[in-house]
Amino acid sequence: METRTNEWLEWGKAFFIAIVFAILIRTFVFTSYEVQGESMSPSVFDGERFIVNKIGYGFTEPERFDLIVFHANENEDYIKRVIGLPGDIISYQDDVLYINAEPIDEPFLKQRVAEHKWGSYTNDFAVSDVVPEGHVFVLGDNRPNSLDSRRLGFIATDQIVGKVDWRFWPIKEFGLMR
Repeated sequence: METRTNEWLEWGKAFFIAIVFAILIRTFVFTSYEVQGESMSPSVFDGERFIVNKIGYGFTEPERFDLIVFHANENEDYIKRVIGLPGDIISYQDDVLYINAEPIDEPFLKQRVAEHKWGSYTNDFAVSDVVPEGHVFVLGDNRPNSLDSRRLGFIATDQIVGKVDWRFWPIKEFGLMR
């Protein structure tokens, strides 16, 4: 009888350790995120699910074109693409992104821009301020239909939940995000 009690106690300890470990990983290392809406199509679609690396930016800074999840407000997190980094001046003219007055290629948008029939895919704009230290400028890939830094303003790096690393749903799209 004592052997059986010890076995249950060992299983209970293993289960408890596994739960604590899972909670720690979910809280501090990785989390999942489900996309809601079409603001990132054609790169990311409504209902897709991702693994978000929460510790990566503790050791590195966001890079241009990273997909990130950030706290948009107290109730919502958004997924967007980093366009502007600290010190950058951002503008858009005739579907060309300019950073510090240099044209920047956006290969993830080429097909969408070519298919767009009604005027510019991205409305022209110029950000009047330089991206400040500790902030980024983000845009959705679905430029005509995205609530992003054009309306939200610069995103503080402490609002960033993490970098989108892996797509895990739908299964056929499973893989590393670039």
